Amino acid sequence: MRVDLFDYDLPDAAIARRPTAARDGARMLVVDPRTDALEDRGVADLPDLVPEGALVVVNDTRVRRARLLGRKRDTAGRVELLLVRRIASSEGGAREVWEALGRASKPLREGTVVLVGEGDALSARVVARDAEAPGAARLQVEVTSRDGGPLEPLLEALGHVPLPPYVDREDDADDAERYQTVYARRAGAIAAPTAGLHLTDAAFARFEARRIAVARVTLHVGLGTFQPVAVDDLDRHPMHSEWYEVPAETAAAVAAARERGAPVVAVGTTVVRALESAADPSASGRVLAGQGETRLLIQPGHRFSAVDALMTNFHLPRSTLLALVSAFAGRERVARAYAQAIARGYRFYSYGDAMWIPSRATEAA
Repeated sequence: MRVDLFDYDLPDAAIARRPTAARDGARMLVVDPRTDALEDRGVADLPDLVPEGALVVVNDTRVRRARLLGRKRDTAGRVELLLVRRIASSEGGAREVWEALGRASKPLREGTVVLVGEGDALSARVVARDAEAPGAARLQVEVTSRDGGPLEPLLEALGHVPLPPYVDREDDADDAERYQTVYARRAGAIAAPTAGLHLTDAAFARFEARRIAVARVTLHVGLGTFQPVAVDDLDRHPMHSEWYEVPAETAAAVAAARERGAPVVAVGTTVVRALESAADPSASGRVLAGQGETRLLIQPGHRFSAVDALMTNFHLPRSTLLALVSAFAGRERVARAYAQAIARGYRFYSYGDAMWIPSRATEAA
């Protein structure tokens, strides 16, 4: 599958760098593969567009304040670290080893110590470096609290919200709330499951009133979210790994939806990846409870088993997420929808507007 089939030109002004004033105030383009219609709605309409009795599945991952701004102990040079994934932790949590990205004016070499916070409350020592990685340095860092206490509250106090690079600004107090879903529970992501940013407590109350069930999965959004596809053939793209879990109660809820003939609605591409990764090979439409790492690449030609409808944001060009949406709704149809969204002034990416796809495509359109 050629990557250039998922390319498009986006005016810089169309990138949403701030959320809408109200969490559910974004626009939503309805893209219906059954009719080829494109309809302008709002995300506040979603509870009325989901069929009564359906199952809505959300991703309850919580975004860590994983961006640390510090200075080199030896030279006081400025350093930015993004803690991507915890590798090891000491008893009590005062020392942890993390996979990280690092940026500084000069290379971050093994042994470099980065100090963070007033009184050097936290230190990060580079213990390994991937010299071959392009862009920001890929590192392993040993993070330690000065007072010997647990790191988790220190990271929450000293860290910054890891906004995507295209937001192109520093995070602020508003981001601490708005770059997090209202149902975020399990810390571990370095990026938000952005479709879920639109949902409010009022939406969940409306789901309940319409007998729409809600279930949760966890998929910790990782570094691959920002990883561009650098090859011409999508099959050759080294798909990133992300940890996910499908609880037993969610697997049971999916089975119950199948029994009553109700659709399974995914809020976001992360939910699609989790459910499709957990698809039961012996029972179409069902999923298996469990956890693990997924490297599932979904592109046109994928046979969907677990997901029937999708709410999602607008994604970057030449990305695996756009390939996933194209697989779900049809590549040419999605390309037309994106062109219309740009023409109609929709806002794109994490803080942008949404799409509602009420049914997956039954043909390659």
